[in-house]
Amino acid sequence: MKKYFNKKVEPVEVKGGVSELIGMMGKTGFQAKNLSLCVDVWEDMLNDNTTVFLGLAGAMVPAGMRKILAHLIKNRFVDCLVSTGANLFHDIHETMGKFHWQGHHMVDDVKLMEDRVDRIYDVFASDKEFEDTDRYILDFSKGLDTDEAYTTRSFLKLLGKRLLEDYEEEGILTSAYKAGVPVYCPAIGDSSIGIALSLNKEGYLLFDTVSDVEETARIVLKAEKTGVVYIGGGTPKNFIQQTEVTAKLLSNKDVGGHEYAIQVTADAPHWGGLSGCTFEEAQSWGKISEKARQVMLYCDSTIALPLIVSALSERMEHVLKKRNAPDMSFL
Repeated sequence: MKKYFNKKVEPVEVKGGVSELIGMMGKTGFQAKNLSLCVDVWEDMLNDNTTVFLGLAGAMVPAGMRKILAHLIKNRFVDCLVSTGANLFHDIHETMGKFHWQGHHMVDDVKLMEDRVDRIYDVFASDKEFEDTDRYILDFSKGLDTDEAYTTRSFLKLLGKRLLEDYEEEGILTSAYKAGVPVYCPAIGDSSIGIALSLNKEGYLLFDTVSDVEETARIVLKAEKTGVVYIGGGTPKNFIQQTEVTAKLLSNKDVGGHEYAIQVTADAPHWGGLSGCTFEEAQSWGKISEKARQVMLYCDSTIALPLIVSALSERMEHVLKKRNAPDMSFL
């Protein structure tokens, strides 16, 4: 019977800071324990010379997560970001000094439309100001060579550079540009960035998204180890998952799968969708190592992310200054 009863559940006490609280939660059960495990696994990644991919889905920036994501990038908690276009558009919007506003989900949406107010659950935004952000992206694109095909990484790097020149507010793209962290957006057309670019009557930009696939696979091949952190699921999750399959085909050797894996999701696996699928399912594809240190946290990301990153920052303050960025000079 001892094999069942070797770790007791310890009640959480009200004391200490965030890191201590999260540590106590690791001695409890359910999603509280998994929240604590997320910090443990991420800490192990950073201590183990791991190249860390972050997949970002959901409306995280409108919900107030932009500075946390910028913190992850500039402090090198992550080495590569794959995001939806929507999060990057909202990041550009806030970097330009514009805002999202607290609202309510119980509201007359027809009246909101008449007043040109866009709603994201209980967050409001000005439709007119969104159009201003569209025009900024459009004007930026007009200065680019329409005869050249851009990877989403190269396009977003240039856009981050431009934002840094034009505005003082710190954002995801500006932090990524300064830190040399590549940002990919495999579904860039599925966002207001795509809408803005479609308005360029002088000639559309060409995107080479297949080179995005090859580049991210070569990041995997160059890395000693790789780990993944998924906020939500969707296209960013699949794009990062497939790097292992692509790397295997490019190199003709088994690359073993990602060796660390964290996901924060509110989706369940039994519907068959990617956003809820488990890491065990991904192992059947060779995307996650059979020996991977992994944890699935079923929680609203806007609750989990601030707690995880705050606790991790307290633990890793002395280590991150010594952590070397992976070699991505080939990009």
